[in-house]
Amino acid sequence: QVQLVESGGGLVQAGGSLRLSCASSGLPFGTANMGWFRQAPGKEREFVAALSWNDKYTYYADSVKGRFTISRGFARNTVYLHMDNLKPEDTAVYYCAAGRNRDCSDYACYAAPLRYDYWGQGTQVTVSS
Repeated sequence: QVQLVESGGGLVQAGGSLRLSCASSGLPFGTANMGWFRQAPGKEREFVAALSWNDKYTYYADSVKGRFTISRGFARNTVYLHMDNLKPEDTAVYYCAAGRNRDCSDYACYAAPLRYDYWGQGTQVTVSS
């Protein structure tokens, strides 16, 4: 059984940084693309960042490019989202996701929620102005 557990959310002032973690179990390294999505109140879930199953490719939404970094931990079962220069509009619940379909080859594919099979419960990030 695959489980994804996010942590690291919290309250931070604008311009600050946070690092979100996504610990996976039941998902051997190299078998899934990993993604981060977020959902703000009253808005649809949106793509934030993705890491290909082989760690070769990363993708970012334009709104976070240059500020957020997705990476995999040394233990290989943890994926991080390091967020710098946070803005109030980054306030949302952040979700980690894993997708077993390794046929994705472009941004549109990695950014599509339907391409992901497993989701975490989410962690709240609140950025105050």
